[in-house]
Amino acid sequence: MPRHPFLLLLLLPLLCTHNTAADDDQPHNRFLQCLDSENSAAADSISKLIYTDTNPSYSSVLQFSIRNPRFNTTTTLKPLLIVTPRNISHIQATIKCSAKHGLQLRVRSGGHDYEGLSYASLLPNVQFIVLDMINFQDVAVDVASKTAWVQAGATLGQLYYAIAQKSSTLAFPAGVCPTVGAGGYFSGGGYGTMQRKHGLAADNVVDAVFIDAKGRTLGRSSMGEDMFWAVRGGGGNTFGVAVAWKVKLVAVPEKVTVFRVRRTLEQNATKIVHRWQTVANELPQDIIIMATIQKVNSTSTAQLTTTIQATFNALFLGGAEGVLKLVGDKFPELGLVKEDCTEMSWIESTVHFARFPANTPPAILLNRTITLLTGSAKYKGKSDYVQKPILETVWEGVWKKLDELGPLAGALVMIPYGGKMAEIPASSLPFPHRAGNLFMIQYDVFWNEDGAEAEERHVDWIREMYSYMTPYVSQNPRGAYMNYRDLDIGMNAVEGKTSYREARVWGVKYFKSNFDRLVRVKTAVDPENVFRNEQSIPPFSV
Repeated sequence: MPRHPFLLLLLLPLLCTHNTAADDDQPHNRFLQCLDSENSAAADSISKLIYTDTNPSYSSVLQFSIRNPRFNTTTTLKPLLIVTPRNISHIQATIKCSAKHGLQLRVRSGGHDYEGLSYASLLPNVQFIVLDMINFQDVAVDVASKTAWVQAGATLGQLYYAIAQKSSTLAFPAGVCPTVGAGGYFSGGGYGTMQRKHGLAADNVVDAVFIDAKGRTLGRSSMGEDMFWAVRGGGGNTFGVAVAWKVKLVAVPEKVTVFRVRRTLEQNATKIVHRWQTVANELPQDIIIMATIQKVNSTSTAQLTTTIQATFNALFLGGAEGVLKLVGDKFPELGLVKEDCTEMSWIESTVHFARFPANTPPAILLNRTITLLTGSAKYKGKSDYVQKPILETVWEGVWKKLDELGPLAGALVMIPYGGKMAEIPASSLPFPHRAGNLFMIQYDVFWNEDGAEAEERHVDWIREMYSYMTPYVSQNPRGAYMNYRDLDIGMNAVEGKTSYREARVWGVKYFKSNFDRLVRVKTAVDPENVFRNEQSIPPFSV
């Protein structure tokens, strides 16, 4: 009999349907009984933190952190149950019991996995549970040491806001989407608007707290430098459960400058994009100019027409006069003028890049659900790295592909490298895409229609765009970014039986030669492959 009456209530819908020994022997029933046993002596009971699919709150808890409606359908394979731990003992018990009873464990911090693997499964007949870290949201900023501890369930927006509450001249180099969870973001490397000045988010992680496959609580010193290396870019749900990260904060001026300049084909966008690709990575480290290409409705004529538009979004760590001179000297083709530039604080710039309206208070960053970057659309993403300038005629082919969709349905987001990114060795972290890369391309496709036909049509489009770009991007291997997970490039076999050879197909695209070291670390810290999904590093023994 369960020691906690509430846990018995959870079990009753599962146990009482037939009340047979066979029902009692189901993995999820044994898992619940195991949790009860493991947590029996704890002051903070885990029983109220478990949601089975018979719990009235199951759907709302599951859906709260689903960021891609593509993986929230009636046919999506969902978890047997969700655990929302409040302390480390809850995490330890969940790891132990899921391993003991053969259930996959999927860890969710913000729910932004591009293929939904933190809360769903794309493989049939996979029995899994979700460990939702939403209750681990604390951020502690230490201005004196210029560091912060951020728990895995906190969002980037919460981290940014906490820093700004303590200092107007400290910041953290991370991404533009404030609802992304720290646990997965740091685990995949994490790039952002200050990467050319300070590198990746993971480059600025100085300590971490993880729970490993044996349930041990490990910090940097106890996990060892190999595991500490692996968890900063080797992908989530592979080496253990991230509980918290200690990050190094960076200095920023009281005022930074942003601009957002749009140019259509009629305004010479093709030549400007062609020039951008050889300029953006060579600019000083204090500036990043990103480029987004989309089909938009045209406003240049009275008739309703469409065109291709390039939007150049920039952050400059300095005043408007400085960026005007710099861009005027190095990138005059853009035609930047004073009216394009806005000076603001760093925290205000994070609100700007999240696409909130001007003058939106920074407190909006604390909202875990609102996002203007993807809205409520379903989406699919892919990524590439460009190492040689792409010809204008090739870009014109890209415009034709974009023209096949409706306005704003497809996009290429291009992030320049160079600067600090070119100075950090490729082996410094699992993330290998450093010197030699001009820029990264993120391909996106969005749709609101329901049904398999709409999904197939849009996914086919992005795959065709990706195929078209094959000759013009990195080769042998064709690189990809871990945090833009893409199961098209390869996936593991059912139930963790993937061999090294099978996993290497996709692994070298994310990690290049660092993949072998990741496998060695995985073999040492999780030889039984407790932490696994469709695209997690396998141990050599599997």
